[in-house]
Amino acid sequence: MKTNSIVLVMTKDVVTVSPNQDLLDVKHIYEKDKWHHHIPVVEHDELVGMVSLVDFMYNIVGAGINDNHEVYKNLKVKDIMTAKPFYLTTSDSVEDVAKVLSTEYYHAVPVLEGNKLVGIVSTADVINYYLKKAV
Repeated sequence: MKTNSIVLVMTKDVVTVSPNQDLLDVKHIYEKDKWHHHIPVVEHDELVGMVSLVDFMYNIVGAGINDNHEVYKNLKVKDIMTAKPFYLTTSDSVEDVAKVLSTEYYHAVPVLEGNKLVGIVSTADVINYYLKKAV
């Protein structure tokens, strides 16, 4: 492993959803504390999409916290996810992800090893890495 491998900063225990899961499941994930703003969508162990907090909020307008609202019954993850998301691999470095997060419109990037999702890196993860390195 590189001394500055992306593996050093990524969150490894990633909670994922499947494309056919109910949107209500996404709501419950976002209601938990300390959650990344992005949720990887996985099907047959392969990354097929990402759901961002913005995607979610845009699609639940009017539903609010009411678990019984129609939007939660009618929409599936596949209806709101971004398909074929950008990703990095375990061979990439912290600098690689820092460049992507600072120049592109991403706030979190999934990390793959082969075709398998093994982690996710957020802007906060990279900032914390550099802050710890500075002291």
